[in-house]
Amino acid sequence: MKRLTEHPKWRDWRWQMRNRVHTEEGLEEWLSPSATERRGIRETEGVFRWNITPYYASLMDPEDPACPIRRQVVPTAEELQPDLVGDIDPLGEVAHSPVKNLIHNYEDRVAFCVTAECAIYCRYCLRKRMVGDADFFLRKGELQDAIDYVEAHPEIRDVLLTGGDPLTFNEANLEWLLSRLRAIAHVEIIRIGSRMPVKLPYRITDELCEMLQQYHPLWLNTHFNHPREVTEDARMAIDRLLRAGIPVGNQTVLLRGINDNVRVMRKLNEKLVAARVRPYYLYQAQLIGGTAHLRTPIEHGMAITEALRGRTSGFAIPTYVLDTPLGKVPLNRSYVEGRAGDYVVMRTYSSERWAEPNPLPDGFQSAVKLPEIDFPADARTIETNTSFVPLPLAPHYA
Repeated sequence: MKRLTEHPKWRDWRWQMRNRVHTEEGLEEWLSPSATERRGIRETEGVFRWNITPYYASLMDPEDPACPIRRQVVPTAEELQPDLVGDIDPLGEVAHSPVKNLIHNYEDRVAFCVTAECAIYCRYCLRKRMVGDADFFLRKGELQDAIDYVEAHPEIRDVLLTGGDPLTFNEANLEWLLSRLRAIAHVEIIRIGSRMPVKLPYRITDELCEMLQQYHPLWLNTHFNHPREVTEDARMAIDRLLRAGIPVGNQTVLLRGINDNVRVMRKLNEKLVAARVRPYYLYQAQLIGGTAHLRTPIEHGMAITEALRGRTSGFAIPTYVLDTPLGKVPLNRSYVEGRAGDYVVMRTYSSERWAEPNPLPDGFQSAVKLPEIDFPADARTIETNTSFVPLPLAPHYA
């Protein structure tokens, strides 16, 4: 490991991209894979892709398979266990895409998946269906089709560039995209969703920031999940963005055994605030096949966020939300109506009802107990595997 981190091109983001870890042999340069990791690597081949930057690999504990950094990116046999769902598009993004990779779910904003490439492939990724898949990469003409759609719809005031990761683009290609969007009069703000400050902070160069600041108002939301990710290199990358006038927010995913307790969540958000990053959302992990071992009961997430109130700065507490095909729903007692057996029923911003499949493990206890209700006749949901048995929380996280 020491030999690799001292490589003369270690801080060159392009070198990092070219030397990503994606084989069992490559992983052995960083750690001793456990039996479940070796099996996961071999048996998920052709099913779930994986890639890890050397920088992010350097954050992993080489001796501990339960390392919260390692569990986010190294495939394990747990991904092959029977799951509650087999869905690869739980939010119905394809159905909301009038042109390729442009998702128009809310009237005044769009999410534009400008690339299918990421520096690392997270095991819980919402877009596992597309990341690294050549079918979801966009040619220049397809990028222009999406820009034309935005220009033809004056109700769109907010464009989120996402993916994949938009910052895998070089400066020239990213500037081409930004300049065309900024030329559309009704586009008020452009947002970039990028995990580069976390997984490859060397991508946030002075040259990139000098280019980005020409296209204000520009915002960036990143994605720290654990305090160990808030390194000095990450803080320096954030500082460069802030000095370029780009506000930085953070979106965390609640992950079983990684950050699903009050102590870790408080430490993460306080470290982010100290780095001048505003905690924005805490997401309930999505119902994506192969991720059951990373999901938590919704009551558990509600208990964590309620326990943070009064114990840390108010702006260090993110909004706990679930993304649904009907839009994002805050997971608090104003929106969550109750539990109908294996489903948590909630009211959306449009007053429609969504029933999220979220069975409780045997013996689960929480400081939050939802009212027991009947399944509403008007609630929408998704098809599930009725024989699924939920995994218990680890004792030290229960």
